[in-house]
Parts: sequence; C-alpha cells; structure tokens
Amino acid sequence: MIKTAPRNLLCFSHLRWDFVYQRPQHLLSRFAAYFKVYFLEEPLFEDCSEASLSFSPREGNIFVGVPHLPHGLSEQEVTSTVGSLLNQFLQDKDLEDFAFWYYSPMAMSFSEKHTPKVTIYDCMDELSAFKNAPKALKDMEKKLMKYADVVFTGGHSLYEAKKNQHANIYPFPSSIEKEHFAKARKAKAEPQDQAGIKGPKLGFYGVIDERFDIELIRGIADARPDWQIMLIGPVVKIDPATLPKNANIHYLGQKTYKELPAYLSGWDVALIPFALNESTRFISPTKTPEYLAAGIPVVSTPIKDVVNPYGTKNLVHIGATAQEFVQAIDQELAVADRKQWLKKVDTFLALNSWDMTANEMMRHINNCINNDLSIAS
Repeated sequence: MIKTAPRNLLCFSHLRWDFVYQRPQHLLSRFAAYFKVYFLEEPLFEDCSEASLSFSPREGNIFVGVPHLPHGLSEQEVTSTVGSLLNQFLQDKDLEDFAFWYYSPMAMSFSEKHTPKVTIYDCMDELSAFKNAPKALKDMEKKLMKYADVVFTGGHSLYEAKKNQHANIYPFPSSIEKEHFAKARKAKAEPQDQAGIKGPKLGFYGVIDERFDIELIRGIADARPDWQIMLIGPVVKIDPATLPKNANIHYLGQKTYKELPAYLSGWDVALIPFALNESTRFISPTKTPEYLAAGIPVVSTPIKDVVNPYGTKNLVHIGATAQEFVQAIDQELAVADRKQWLKKVDTFLALNSWDMTANEMMRHINNCINNDLSIAS
C-alpha cells in the first residue's frame, strides 16, 4: 500500500530567506509544489516584553517564520523559549502530516521531542568549520544523523566525508536555473552602477566572508590596474576595513537574484576566489554552473568540487595564486571565438537543473515514507 506524503514541510534554517538566494531557496521553492512550506529562521532579538513567533508569506506556498525574543536572554533561555514557541505552533497540528527539513543541526536542541512523518537533513556545508560556529554543533549533527530518515549533501566531497555516518545518504551538488542565467548571453544593457566602468571586467558575486581570499583579489588588482574587478554581495563576519581599496576594485553591494544576469552580461571573466581553508574544504559553489550558464569563462582556486568535475573537463580554469589567475585571465581575454567551449558547457549543463535535483530528492523522501523499516541510523 502506497502511503501518502505529508502536506506540510517545516524547515529549520541558519540562513534567512531574504538574504542571498541560494540552495535553500532554490529547493524549497520547488518543494512548495508538494508541501505547504514553513521556513523557520533563527531568532531576532528586539525591545519586546514577550517572545512571539510571526509568519509572513512569500511567493508560492512558502511562509517565513521568525521568533522575536527579548534582549538579554541566556543561551539556555533562548533554546527553551524558541522550543516553547515551536510547541505552540505545533500543538494543534498533526505531526503525521509534517516533514521536518533541517539545514541547522542546532535546531535539534529545541525540536527533537517532536516526531514528524519524515525527517530530512540537507547538509549543504560543513558548518562546524565556519567562523563563529557553535561549540555544540558537531554533537547536534551526530544527534540529527540518528533522527534523520534521509540525508543529502551539498557536494561530492562532503558526501565522502559524511557517507559512513548514515545508512541513507546521497550527494546533491549545486545545481542551476539555466534559463535565468542564460539571459546574460543576450542582455544588451548593464546596470547603471556597472555600465560606466570601462576596461576588461572580472566579476564575483556571493557572500564576502572568511572564505573569500582577500589577498588573491588584491594581487590580481595590483598586477593589472587596467582590469576592473566587480565584487557583488554582502560583507559578513570579516572587517570591511581589511578589504583591498584599489581603484580598480568595485564593491557594488548586494543584488537580488533577479538582477544577477544583467551584471554578468558585462563581465569578461568570472572569478571563484575562495581561500583554501577549513571553511572551504567541502564547499560546492553554486556560482560555478551559474557563471557557465551565463556563457562566461571562469577562473577558480582549487576547490575540490570545482576541480572535479569542472576543472578536469576543461570547463573552468584552476589557479592557486594571483599570477596563475592573471595568466588564465590573459588567456581568456585573447580568445576570439568561444563557440566550441560554449557547446561543451551546454552539453554538460543539460544534465543539471534544480528541477531535476528537487525531483530526485522527492523520490528519496517518498521511498522513506513508503519503507516500513526505520531508515535512521
């Protein structure tokens, strides 16, 4: 007998829905076709006398939940208060009609008492290696691994690191909305804040944080003052004063997902300038296939999930130093015809889409629901 899937999905996230549009938004906006999606963010601390939980709608069948807490609570009080708010939210609901989806293992501290129909852990990053990671995160992830019915990882290297921790785990590297980024190939006008900048344009978009190789960008800018480097995205967890201030480096701030193709349309080369450290050891940058779909040559540091498959298939240049980046960029700026490379890129990307990823994940979720044996390890 085929069992029915739950109609609701409750996601516990360390990222905010309205921050950078990335893996959680891509996937959950698609799962909203199957579920009513509740996206529970981390608390906001405010001048309020009582804690509360508010939900606001987003496009599609998605509702973003934010716990509002008074200032001055201890860590233990925060956990118990958020737990109480969650209890109130779920008290009149049938948990057999819920799937729990975790991005943040720390949410186990206030949610483990609840037993939904199915529990999913989408391990998109090795969060314990990130700056300011909670000390308890590793222990909470071990607990989540025991509760989860199925685990997905954000890339192959992360899968290799986690595969022995769960009996039902699958790698799902960064995917793409090809049609969205392909607009960059046809765009005729760059946004105003970029259009007036003259010279060969190199670009990066994403969060500028401890993973970003500041010295690499400084080295490229110093080596070629006539090249213009566009950096799009918020600066978080690092001191903005440490960023290079060369005249040919342009900090354009955060842009919406919708705006990105127009910026990409003016770039000659796209950059993936991640430092090689603990926080980048297992990342699978979503921007890699997005840059390629835009039809722009890419130069990346040797991040494992970029080297394989993109570097080994000669879709992306790999460089470890500013000098190697400059050489690769020089090579690309001299190319007059990229038709063969673009054909190769499009053939590779044909097997890659967020729709396909979401459908395959849903297949694994349904297998869990219809499996009478316990999948949790």
